[in-house]
Amino acid sequence: MKNDLLNEDLRVFIEVARKSSFAAAAEALGVSPAYISKRIHMLEAALAVKLFHRTTRRVVVSEDGERVYALAQRILDDIDHLYEEVSSTRRNPRGLLRVCSSFGFGRRVVAPAISELSTLYPALQVRFEVFDRLVDVATEGFDLDIRVGDEIAPHHIARRLGDNRRVLCASPAYLARRGRPRTLAELASHDCLVIKERDHPFGVWKLRGGNSGNNGNSGGNAEQTVKVTGPLSSNNGEIVVRWAVDGRGIVLRSLWDVGPMLATGELEQILPECSQEANIWAVYPSRLTSSAKIRVCVEFFETFFRERAAAYAAMAG
Repeated sequence: MKNDLLNEDLRVFIEVARKSSFAAAAEALGVSPAYISKRIHMLEAALAVKLFHRTTRRVVVSEDGERVYALAQRILDDIDHLYEEVSSTRRNPRGLLRVCSSFGFGRRVVAPAISELSTLYPALQVRFEVFDRLVDVATEGFDLDIRVGDEIAPHHIARRLGDNRRVLCASPAYLARRGRPRTLAELASHDCLVIKERDHPFGVWKLRGGNSGNNGNSGGNAEQTVKVTGPLSSNNGEIVVRWAVDGRGIVLRSLWDVGPMLATGELEQILPECSQEANIWAVYPSRLTSSAKIRVCVEFFETFFRERAAAYAAMAG
């Protein structure tokens, strides 16, 4: 019983440290702020250290708290791994899985995958959140980030789940009005619909293949950078794709997103020899490398995207 309380106190402490707030930790854990305060007070008394510096706006982990945080994370991971190794969790994952992704991809692709995952493994509890920024799963308390894009921080473990690329496209109405660009260099004179991607500089498109238009020579498979501008931009890909369908400009977007519109003719691919690699990855903290629960879930996502790979590839025609 005493050990159970200690484990609970450590989990409460880690959540407060991540959120820098008693109230935010209470909301995340589904308990009252008073309960959080009580557990932290008891843990500080038991360890005879001050874990946080408290202000009126937030709490900051103390130097002793930083050491406790690292040890607490290791202890709780070891306990989770122990249960996995000696129970049916190796084949039937159970417990809480914290998953994150980006807004559009998360809503349209990852959420349906999680629905299937929960059907296969009903003992698994999934907490799914979406963001418009890159998430550091190692420090923000997530077990998995299902992301699009190939820039992965070195302190994370990444497993490729599926192939994907971003392609250039515009509506027939826009192309009739403004003409079809023949080289990447011509994009600079077009209305381009810029998205603030989680892994891509704003207003800079990096693509491989095609003709840069600078000297008449083929760019081959070398990466080429084009600075683009336009009257409309957003940090939400679904909004920008809607603008493209409305004829407002050219968009660089993943096949998983624009594929259906390419199939129906609402959008047309331009410069089809040019694309940007942006594969689908499962990213998780290195400390969870040996987690059976993570392994089972990542393998599920890998199968999910592999079964849909042919459909994504066919979307560009």
